[in-house]
Amino acid sequence: MSVEILSVPTHAKRSSVSRGAKRCLDILVASLALLLLLPALSLIALIIYATDRGPIIYRQKRVGKNGEQFTFYKFRSMVTNADALKAQLAVQNEASGPIFKMKNDPRVTRIGRLLRRTSLDETPQFWNVLKGDMTLVGPRPHLKSEIDSYTDYPMERLSVTPGLICFREVEGRSGLTFERWLELDMEYVKHHSFRTDLMILLRAIPAVLLGRGAY
Repeated sequence: MSVEILSVPTHAKRSSVSRGAKRCLDILVASLALLLLLPALSLIALIIYATDRGPIIYRQKRVGKNGEQFTFYKFRSMVTNADALKAQLAVQNEASGPIFKMKNDPRVTRIGRLLRRTSLDETPQFWNVLKGDMTLVGPRPHLKSEIDSYTDYPMERLSVTPGLICFREVEGRSGLTFERWLELDMEYVKHHSFRTDLMILLRAIPAVLLGRGAY
């Protein structure tokens, strides 16, 4: 009896290799970043705790690949009751769509402003990358409430693993409208590749160092 051997399409092989390379890059960069930044991360943690004795890490549920929620980590950059105060500031929201942004948000602490300006508040997400909840390059993860409240939210955006950075972070960050943010993310979803990821990572370096659109 003969055995039929099914060949794997070339594009499928390329896709598999690209995913493997992407995951290897995630593990390598996230591990090195956490190791090299350990002294700085420890100092940041001490300063946050010394400021108000509150939690050092801010934990929040975000929506990941295929709609599965995961715990998202950041250094706490706001007062401990920031979520409770958000409703009082709703009328001062400067962002479009379901997200909330204020350039001079009174809930942000002094150390928090520095952390946000330098993007150091996001460094605990390297742990999310190591765990596989996130990747280095991919659409930023949204809250479930943000997705639910936006009528035309493109669910295809959830077909890829969310990331630390994407086109938004190199094109304007907080200066972009929510609609433009989604457009850029969908461009990534439709055309992403390992080469695209490397290009975004390289472009992110000056954007982060200069603090463009970060607040």
